[in-house]
Amino acid sequence: MTTGKRIAILSPVAWRTPPRQYGAWETVAGNVAEGLVARGWDVTLFATGDSLTSARLHAVVARGYEEDRSIDPKVAEYLHIPEVFEHAAEFDLIHSHYDFMALAYSRLVKTPMVTTIHGFSSPQILPVYRKHRDGYFVSISDSDRLADLNYVATVYNGIDVSLYPFQPRGGGDLIFLGRIHPDKGVHLAIEVAQRSGRRLTIAGIVQDRGYFEERVEPHLNESVRFVGPVDVAGKNELFASAYALLHLNTIPERFGLVLAEANAAGVPVIAMDLGSCREVIGDGVTGFLASGVEDAVKCLDRVPEIDRTACRARVVERFSVETMVQGYERVYAAVIEEAGRRA
Repeated sequence: MTTGKRIAILSPVAWRTPPRQYGAWETVAGNVAEGLVARGWDVTLFATGDSLTSARLHAVVARGYEEDRSIDPKVAEYLHIPEVFEHAAEFDLIHSHYDFMALAYSRLVKTPMVTTIHGFSSPQILPVYRKHRDGYFVSISDSDRLADLNYVATVYNGIDVSLYPFQPRGGGDLIFLGRIHPDKGVHLAIEVAQRSGRRLTIAGIVQDRGYFEERVEPHLNESVRFVGPVDVAGKNELFASAYALLHLNTIPERFGLVLAEANAAGVPVIAMDLGSCREVIGDGVTGFLASGVEDAVKCLDRVPEIDRTACRARVVERFSVETMVQGYERVYAAVIEEAGRRA
């Protein structure tokens, strides 16, 4: 598809795009850029200077501030975010993955901006969204929406399925992949593993050191191991040995990229029935939705019922880069048309 339209993708600069290990927003921004380029769009990616992309790369920050602690995060953000708006006239549309901060500049330019909301981190940021409620917003799940915003669509996050080879059998271990934070329920995954008698491997960045030291570290042994953050190769190594992935989130999930990644490899997922988990996981088809630890332990007995090929097929259909990009193409067309009417 060659449209002649020029799109600017604004990615965060906490991590490289795509990230080496952790960085969900950068992952999605990078996948959108790659998918658009593959379909013939003229795309410029605003990201860190070490980012990897098939689009044009525009960078004023050399490295991600989470990867180079000599970089001041606020300085990096306020060098990076205004840059896309200073070049706004060069584009037909700006697609922001930068939370509420980019909204502050959006009314200063004529180029319309689509904001993908990757989650509301705090009630304190909501006044910014409400001030700009008439902008153009995309949710990443139907469950994660603010009632009074102008949503154009829900577009589910898409992953590069080719990065996750299909594992037809897997192993007997449980795995957890994600931030080590109370929100992600690592302590609940440990409890499920202990009660089921299965080994558990925990992988991810430690985002809450106190929580890790109090609720995770005391339980580490030969049966519960922590391997730290992992890259795609590390994830695939875990998927190859996995009986199931545990995602026992304690707050409503916004989307959960790891759910799609695990399913793409054929790994069944047991997730807490909160937020978007019901949208991403097909209950009884690609995993099970649990109401708590006891229910999750019972679900483990049903894992052999899951057809691993169905897990991958559902991801290809609903959560691939191609499906996501087609969704954004429809969003762009609607926004460009509406912005023209408003002008």
